[in-house]
Amino acid sequence: MKEYISPIARLINQFTKLPSVGAKTAERYAYKILDMNDAQVEEFAKTLIDTKKNVKLCSVCGNFTETDPCKICQIRDKSIICVVKDARDVLALEKINEFKGVYHCLGGVLNPMDNIGPNDLRIKQLLNRLDAKVKEVIVATNPTVEGEATALYLAKLIKPLGIRVSCLAQGISLGSEIEYTDHATLSQALENRREI
Repeated sequence: MKEYISPIARLINQFTKLPSVGAKTAERYAYKILDMNDAQVEEFAKTLIDTKKNVKLCSVCGNFTETDPCKICQIRDKSIICVVKDARDVLALEKINEFKGVYHCLGGVLNPMDNIGPNDLRIKQLLNRLDAKVKEVIVATNPTVEGEATALYLAKLIKPLGIRVSCLAQGISLGSEIEYTDHATLSQALENRREI
């Protein structure tokens, strides 16, 4: 087992807290930081702090933003709302540049195994947005058991309001994550969405 001096061990430990970063990758990142000059390290640290300080969630949709409400909520067609798990899915959908409506980030999906129920998600906020101007709600949750359960739950709440509820068409493979889906597949799934 390698013995690191305390500052390097702490830095490696911090990097391992990032998703998909194992011990070996964390070690490479730590040594890369040590190879940087002081100005580069200060800029890196400043960027981390500034990002954490200045990025917040939009009070309307829950997307990452610097301004509140976010630019999408300010300028887009509010008659179609695309419901997603979180802000990372907004970015994935925005990259295909085809959806012209607004978003609603739930902050997760229903998951009884992890004790995540309807009150733990931004479902009340979604229902509060459903006025006479809203014509369709697209539920774009991941095609997992939890994502599908969330979509069905939302459809049961929204359909009685006379609003069309649709979901992304198949094409996104079961068990995959929207944020990692290629642009062509995601574009096709959005275009061929189906009613729930």
